[in-house]
Amino acid sequence: MEVALGCGELEACSHFRLRGEDEGIAGSPWREGLNQSRILVTGGAGFIGSHLVESLLASGRAVTVLDDFSSGFRSNLAQLSGDLRVVEGSIRSESDCRTAMDGVQAISHQAAFGSVPRSLEHPELYSANNVHGTVTLLQEARRAGIRRVVLASSSSVYGDDTGLPKREDRVGRPLSPYAASKRACELFAQAFATGMGMSIFCLRYFNVFGPRQNPDGPYAAVIPLFIRALLDGRRPGIHGDGLQARDFTHVENVVQANRKALSSELPEGCRILNVACGKSTSVNQLFERIRIACGSSTEAIHGPDRAGDIRDSIADISEARKVLGYDPFVGLDEGLERTVAWYRSNPVGIA
Repeated sequence: MEVALGCGELEACSHFRLRGEDEGIAGSPWREGLNQSRILVTGGAGFIGSHLVESLLASGRAVTVLDDFSSGFRSNLAQLSGDLRVVEGSIRSESDCRTAMDGVQAISHQAAFGSVPRSLEHPELYSANNVHGTVTLLQEARRAGIRRVVLASSSSVYGDDTGLPKREDRVGRPLSPYAASKRACELFAQAFATGMGMSIFCLRYFNVFGPRQNPDGPYAAVIPLFIRALLDGRRPGIHGDGLQARDFTHVENVVQANRKALSSELPEGCRILNVACGKSTSVNQLFERIRIACGSSTEAIHGPDRAGDIRDSIADISEARKVLGYDPFVGLDEGLERTVAWYRSNPVGIA
């Protein structure tokens, strides 16, 4: 099912900084062609996808969203204006993919089942949706003559590799079906790029957070869980001793990386790049920062370790800087302040 949304004047979204997202390639044939054509964002009603759609529309791009709304929300798209088409369908459906690709020149593939714990309970869902869905999308893109695809991968692919910082040329054994599905998607992307002449970026996201991230449900991410609990006066839980470290990355940085990857020159092939801030913060340190941002004195409760989790994670982002000109300009403290402010303004959550 296809729905057309807003074609009127676009109001720039003030919280998006478009600084540097398309620098360095002005006047190139690829850039000029991209400006004249439509971009498909799969999972565009989700947390990351909707931020990318908002930013693309704010800069005057035409966008199609393909989403089955299993985890995305129509409210994430309802207030957007510009040349936006919404196709309600699945990446596992060849016909839905074909419909969504009409007039499209490039694809940002954000649709996937997330959550390490859920994948341990339902591995078959992650094989069917994340892997088969990605292969279906890539095959239909190839048939449609779409060469540029940006694929959302994950830091979870580093698995049991203990080396720090995490570098793109070194991965370990996956610790969850979610991690395995993301690594499989990368391998299929490499195969399509090498064997079928496509131009693909795989972006390994590190612990993305920001406004519109869903705090509800048993598989919610740690930052919205902490914020919602503290704003509600409840004690949030921390898995294990809280000394496990992560590279927490605000969603605007991820949007920037996607936009640069969509418009960057790349001969046929596949590039895998880390998208993060390159800084490590323990969960205990994170909780203290969120507590300060929320103005709360509530203490956390420590529980058992969570199966499938990587112990420590920090990204080497030098390749993304070199290849894309990526610059993670929203730091952790600023990102947390913006995110807490959003949850204060949206106390009923997402619907």
